[in-house]
Amino acid sequence: MERRKEEVHLGDVEARSGSTPGIVRYILLISLVLVILGFSAVWLTGVLTTPETGGHADTERAVAEQRDEPQQP
Repeated sequence: MERRKEEVHLGDVEARSGSTPGIVRYILLISLVLVILGFSAVWLTGVLTTPETGGHADTERAVAEQRDEPQQP
């Protein structure tokens, strides 16, 4: 702390009442990576457990069920 006439000048550490280690950026980075990994796991689980129909067979099946018609192989 330094006094100049009636003014008081504080250094960075004194004004903040402590140091700034920068840990918040690491927490944000780790959180972002975990969220990306979590979303990727959910997406891959859905992709790997869904039958490969291309969407066309599902549409024909849904239309046939609505009409109560037997499905053709």
